[in-house]
Amino acid sequence: MTRTTTSQLSLSVTDASSRGVAALVREAEQGRDILVERRHRPVAAVISVGRLEVLREAQRDLRDIGLVLARAATDSGNRTGLDDVIAGLGFDRAELEAELEEDLDAGRP
Repeated sequence: MTRTTTSQLSLSVTDASSRGVAALVREAEQGRDILVERRHRPVAAVISVGRLEVLREAQRDLRDIGLVLARAATDSGNRTGLDDVIAGLGFDRAELEAELEEDLDAGRP
C-alpha cells in the first residue's frame, strides 16, 4: 500500500522492495522522506543525507537546550572560588605553586 504527502511517502515493505533501492534513494535525494511500514506500522525510513544532518543538528541543539535548562533549574547562584576549594581539600595555594615550580625546574611534566 502506498500513501503520499508532499514531502513524505509511506510504502509497505513489499511496495518498497518492488520499487528497488535505487528508486528509493533517488526520491530521498530529491527531498522526499520515505517511510517503510510493515502491517501499517513504521519500521524504517529512507532520507537524504542533508535531512539526516539537519536532524542530527536539531538533536545536538535539543541536548544543549536541555542541559542549559537543567543547569538553570538547579543553580543556586552560589559560587566557590578556587582558593576556597584548594583550602577545602587541605592544601595551600603557595605550597602547590612551589611544588609545581620544582617539578617544572626538574623537567617533570
